[in-house]
Order: sequence, then structure tokens, then C-alpha cells
Amino acid sequence: MRQNASSRRSSRSSRSAGPSGPVTLTGRGGVALILAAALLGALLARWVDVSLLAGGLFVAGCVLAALLTRAADLPTLVVSPPLACFAATVVAELAADSGPLSRTMSLGMLSALAGIAPWLFLGTLLALGIAIPRGLPGALRDMRVRLARGRTLAEDDDVDPVRWEEPANRPLPHGDVD
Repeated sequence: MRQNASSRRSSRSSRSAGPSGPVTLTGRGGVALILAAALLGALLARWVDVSLLAGGLFVAGCVLAALLTRAADLPTLVVSPPLACFAATVVAELAADSGPLSRTMSLGMLSALAGIAPWLFLGTLLALGIAIPRGLPGALRDMRVRLARGRTLAEDDDVDPVRWEEPANRPLPHGDVD
């Protein structure tokens, strides 16, 4: 039985497409997504003079990060939106304002933070509301158990999936001092 050219192309492309599983982010990736969305929104809002962009993109980043972050990293994600929003607002104010630095840091920052505050509360509450049914209570329980046993996140084997194991008896690069 012969395959025609289009069926050969489609079978080839489906094999080379890579894994088709769901996309998940680590906690750091989710925080980076929130920060990138907040920064993009804050800069666009300043440049096109549409303040709705800053809040809308921040909330969209919070929702997307809460949906895509793996369940074990949700505790990290739900506490980070306020810091990401503040950092993005500071960078956007410094980048977009051409006035004196003292005026930028006082009046510009206060008005920008006051304008983004309702969006900050909405994004944080939505991230928390999405994270709770996705497994936030279980992740907090697991963290509490690990901390009670004296284990930290750095000691877990599966925290960093890109870490390569080093042999235990490797020679130190600088002699006895490392």
C-alpha cells in the first residue's frame, strides 16, 4: 500500500514536532512571565498614554502564570505579583520620564502606583483564586512537611530539572579550598 506525498509529510511533521504535553512553567518562569507582562504593559501605557494597558496586561500575566505554573511552585507564584508590579512600575517610570529624578521618584511613582493598585489587587486575587483549586493547599502542606523534617528546597532532587549530578569524589578545582 502506497502513501501519498501529503500523508508522508503530515506523519513526518507530527513526529518531529516534539512532545505534545501541556506547557508548564517553574515558579521562576511564572514570576518572569508576570514581570514581563507588567513591564510591557507599564511601558506601553506610558508611551501610548492608555493607562488601561498597564493593568490589563498585568492581570493577564497573573492569570496566565497561575494557569501554566506547575503545582509544586504555586506558593512562590502567588506571593510574587506585588513585587513584580512594583518593579515593573519603577522601571517604566524611570524609562519613560525625562524630568528630574527626584520628581520622577516622588510624584511619578506615587501616581503610577496609585493608578495600578486596583489592578494589582485584582491580579493577585485572580492568581490566588486560580492557584487554590490547582493545588496550592497541597503544595503548602508539602512545604511545611519538608521544613519540619529539616529539608529545604535546595536539598530536593527534583527542584531543578536542569541540574546535572556531579560525582561525590570529584577533585576540588583549587586544591583543598573551594
